[in-house]
Amino acid sequence: MSDIKEHVAAVEARISAACQRANRPRDSVTLIAISKTKPPEAVAEAAAAGVLHFGENRVEEASVKIPLVAALTQVPLTWHMVGHLQSRKARDAGIFDCIHSVDSLKVARRLDEMCRQNGRRLSIFLEINISGEESKQGFPAVGWHETAEVRQSLWQTCAAIAQFECLELKGLMTMAPFYPDPEQTRPVFRALAALREALRSDLGLPLPHLSMGMTNDFEVAVEEGATHVRIGRAIFGER
Repeated sequence: MSDIKEHVAAVEARISAACQRANRPRDSVTLIAISKTKPPEAVAEAAAAGVLHFGENRVEEASVKIPLVAALTQVPLTWHMVGHLQSRKARDAGIFDCIHSVDSLKVARRLDEMCRQNGRRLSIFLEINISGEESKQGFPAVGWHETAEVRQSLWQTCAAIAQFECLELKGLMTMAPFYPDPEQTRPVFRALAALREALRSDLGLPLPHLSMGMTNDFEVAVEEGATHVRIGRAIFGER
């Protein structure tokens, strides 16, 4: 028998405990189950266990999976794109309700064009490379508080993307480096929260959400203000 129901319950308990430590209500954190490479049946089982938000990494896989999942469950689900989105694939990203990985002005412009053609609005996060890892995608933000060039470029880009009529800029997303000790990710998450506050102050953008934290480090992320955590292995097991 599958252990997905038990895994969901365990993750929920850990999120609740992290919220309690941070003096936050449990409903301030959205659990996104990362279902990439997992079959529709596994997604439907997680939905039956109470998960309402799912994340995929590739447009091609999601375009096949989403309708299959819809045929297996009557529960309305919200789909998040969490993987790298190439600008040429933006026109096909309308299958998602939210894009967490907008990492260029070009991608944002293509998404806005797609939404205008389809008569819809789309929620987005800006992916930020706050740690400086070369392997990570996202707008470069290392040294934003002390390097004028980095700050100016990031501020200008954020302000420009916020002007797109069909895109709703919800917040910032980051991926922390993998550390054996999750506590080592705390400065990364804290830095993203500080960047969010600076953008709010200088540009007047609401930016209500922070998408950060995965299986290895989501409890630390919640303690540092995450509103969306992206959990794959802890729910579905190893890929």
